[in-house]
Amino acid sequence: MLTDQAYKDGQILLIDKPLQWTSFQVVNKIRWLIRKNYNIKKIKVGHAGTLDPLATGLLILCTGKFTKRIEEFQGQVKEYTGTITLGATTPSYDLETTVNQVFPLDHLTEDRIKSTTAQFTGVINQYPPVFSALKKDGKRLYEYARQGEEVAIASRAVQIDVFEITDIDLPNIKFRVQCSKGTYIRSLAHDFGKALNSGAHLSELRRTKIGNFSADDAISPENFEKQFSETFPQM
Repeated sequence: MLTDQAYKDGQILLIDKPLQWTSFQVVNKIRWLIRKNYNIKKIKVGHAGTLDPLATGLLILCTGKFTKRIEEFQGQVKEYTGTITLGATTPSYDLETTVNQVFPLDHLTEDRIKSTTAQFTGVINQYPPVFSALKKDGKRLYEYARQGEEVAIASRAVQIDVFEITDIDLPNIKFRVQCSKGTYIRSLAHDFGKALNSGAHLSELRRTKIGNFSADDAISPENFEKQFSETFPQM
């Protein structure tokens, strides 16, 4: 078990974020556990790249002096796997909101679905979802969206190195993506559906890698807490 000084000097923690948790909740939980079990009044803990509540997978947490390295990890290539559901769109581009439009799928073939991914590899311009935490004029975009206010959003250049379809079972298709910082997989799903003239939304997402770090080596907040209970049984 690490010492309190080790956490202060700096640690990289690989956490497997559970479904429905925000990244902020994970950070708060881990910080609270370290403070409680070592009786520390203050300890810096931050994450290197937000995951939406409906996504699971790798969240890199940095403690103590290593919080200065967060930007370094944020800039590394990320890998995701998940499911895109064709034939329907949602305002949030995922399951946070309900379906607002449906489309036929009769025209789709396996070849067309797979070949269309080529339009979304390399450097592409992407619009962030209106239901996102990005700020405009000091207010988060999802706040505008939930109030029904329309707001102009600028596109941004992102790089997608790999966009691979791994399984097709319509209306669901499974995929793997390797991409740069700032890429919204929800937007990719939405734009992919538009290119197929079928509509689409993201129905499942898991971050599997950040640089050389893998979700296979990550532990859940629950198991992180169990490590403390085994070391500090009186707690």
